[in-house]
Amino acid sequence: MARVINFSAGPATLPLSALEYAQQEFLDHEGTGISLVEHSHRGAAYAKVHEETKALFRELLDIPETHEVLFMQGGATGQFALAPLNLRGPGRSVDYIMTGTWSKKALAEARVTGQARVAGTGEVDGKYIRVPKQADLELDPDAAYVHMTTNNTIMGTQFHEFPETGDVPLVADMSSDILWRPIDVSKFGLIYAGAQKNLGPAGITVLILRKDLAERSPGTIPNIFRYKTILAGNSLQNTIPTFAVYMVRNVLRWVKAQGGAPAMEKRNREKAEMIYGMIDSNPDFFRCPVEVDSRSVMNPVFRLPSEDLEKKLIADAAEAGMVGIKGHRSVGGIRPSMYNAMEPGSVQTFVDFTKAFAAANS
Repeated sequence: MARVINFSAGPATLPLSALEYAQQEFLDHEGTGISLVEHSHRGAAYAKVHEETKALFRELLDIPETHEVLFMQGGATGQFALAPLNLRGPGRSVDYIMTGTWSKKALAEARVTGQARVAGTGEVDGKYIRVPKQADLELDPDAAYVHMTTNNTIMGTQFHEFPETGDVPLVADMSSDILWRPIDVSKFGLIYAGAQKNLGPAGITVLILRKDLAERSPGTIPNIFRYKTILAGNSLQNTIPTFAVYMVRNVLRWVKAQGGAPAMEKRNREKAEMIYGMIDSNPDFFRCPVEVDSRSVMNPVFRLPSEDLEKKLIADAAEAGMVGIKGHRSVGGIRPSMYNAMEPGSVQTFVDFTKAFAAANS
């Protein structure tokens, strides 16, 4: 078997141990004689996986009792619609902090069903090269909530400090950087994350909801889309993607074995230092368009002197066993995504390769 180094932005690389564990027991889950994918979502075998996954989230993110871990489908895009449907309330407006493609999509969905306003933006001359600071925000104290995207996979920006929103609940799309470091969950009314970047495979969406906010879910939306329903049903109100939850469980076991969120932060910052050190040490060949204090630890982006050289680097890297470094089609450039599971040694391999490419093509 020859595995390549996978820098894809999502679905993304997973810890090898999590994949191998699933492989070795795929036909017989814990001696039950059948695969986990064949077990009922209401049976004892899956229930054990379900509760362990929730417990690991609680432990690794130090989730307070005021909040609950929920599982839904539809990815973060589904939550773009469901968050305002559940949390806005009649006649109220919501605030959105704009940092690029995903926050723009979230705002557009919120406006389908009610009032939503831009409370701040990281846009500079038509490009999202930074995240707004607290002083840049104009927050409505009567808003039902404030929404933010904590990490921006396309633009390569990331919040390193979260905004203060007072009594207004803070809602965060953390799809691409959840669990990259310790955070204070109590600051948030809702955190949601599609699993396919930093937690597991595609198919499941993790929510961390402040339980009192579930009471806002109105009876005017279908029952299956109400946070109140999901909370009351322990996320088992219908058949959820059990195997996706199982794989998230495996990934969380790996995170715990590595030392938890503090260990993730240490290894992620180490990887970021490698990439940005390479970029900043050769400004004649590499250019990062993002302001330094807004640079993403998960999704660094950079440009080369020409698009032809970028295409050559992408092709040469693939030939050398490194894939997924092409920037998003809307912005181009190079983007080696480095979620928790990406090994520092693999990043060093890419840095060494790219430095040699620069030397040969300068």
